[in-house]
Amino acid sequence: MLSTGALADPSSRWQTNLSPGVTEVGQEIFDLHMLVVWICVAISVAVFGVLLYVLVKHTKSSGRTPATFHESTVVELLWTIVPALILIAIAIPATNTLIKVYDSSDSDVDILVTGYQWKWKYEYLSKDGGENFSYMSILSTPPEQFQIGGTEEKGVNYLLEVDEPMVIPVNKKIRFLVTSADVLHAWWVPALSVKRDAVPGYINDAWTIPQKEGIYRGQCAELCGKDHGFMPIVVKVVSEKEYEEWVASKLSSSKVDLSEKSLEELMASGEALYNKNCSGCHMVNGEGMNPIFPALKGSSIALGDISAHIEVVVNGKPGTAMTAYGAQLKPDELAAIITYERNAWGNNTGDATQASDIVNFNK
Repeated sequence: MLSTGALADPSSRWQTNLSPGVTEVGQEIFDLHMLVVWICVAISVAVFGVLLYVLVKHTKSSGRTPATFHESTVVELLWTIVPALILIAIAIPATNTLIKVYDSSDSDVDILVTGYQWKWKYEYLSKDGGENFSYMSILSTPPEQFQIGGTEEKGVNYLLEVDEPMVIPVNKKIRFLVTSADVLHAWWVPALSVKRDAVPGYINDAWTIPQKEGIYRGQCAELCGKDHGFMPIVVKVVSEKEYEEWVASKLSSSKVDLSEKSLEELMASGEALYNKNCSGCHMVNGEGMNPIFPALKGSSIALGDISAHIEVVVNGKPGTAMTAYGAQLKPDELAAIITYERNAWGNNTGDATQASDIVNFNK
């Protein structure tokens, strides 16, 4: 843990020790950790050194006569004062660092992080009364790499890659407001020194000031169900100019497309959206995993009243694992998914749900 962690190649340091991170607080935590480690090393060397000396030099066979004493004021003072001074030396920098960790005031960017089974939603909150925007971040590793029987070769970032990373500017204070829409999750990015529980109905805040551009990866750190291991976190730190351009493009693309689409167009986009958002439970072939995740192929929902189908997709189904997608996806995306579910796997209802149908349903 010691020499290996301190002197090893940085790329493998995480296997034996904490990593310094890319933030000022992260470096302070690392320095504090190493201070405590070296204090423990010094104490261990002293204690075990004396113990070894006594065992070797004061054996019974050497004819040593044991000393007889009942107390030593000097020794008692030493073993009280010295540990107290050591604890004070640790407590002062630890307290200062802890105060910094929880000081999320004066942030430059606020992001609401919401955990879902099993993905993350990032909502960028405007500070000047402007428009907010949000998007889902979902595992992008192909199922062929991790499903049982999969033969595809695993990638470099196996199970640590997403379709849309969080994007934040370098050298700016970013505040994360972490919560959950269903069960307990935990948003954890080690390099940014951020780890906060995502609790339904509560908001826990954290912050970071990344000092280096790059891509930093994390994971959900709270057991949250069958796909807990499949909800990674990717944060991309970019220059301020690149960040502003990205925000502008996101605001532009976040506008809802209410134009009427053909059945073929809806099926094409619906298949991609279904595989991305729904296949984890209902499977790519629509056969689900009964009884927990019911089949959509030939189901009464997919073949029945279309308004009931919209109701389940938009508002979810209380008491089941079916979450409300109305808070996660845009109307045009919901319309495409519903259309796909009603016309895939031999369902063939011929129904084409439009984005305007979803908007009208929500009124």
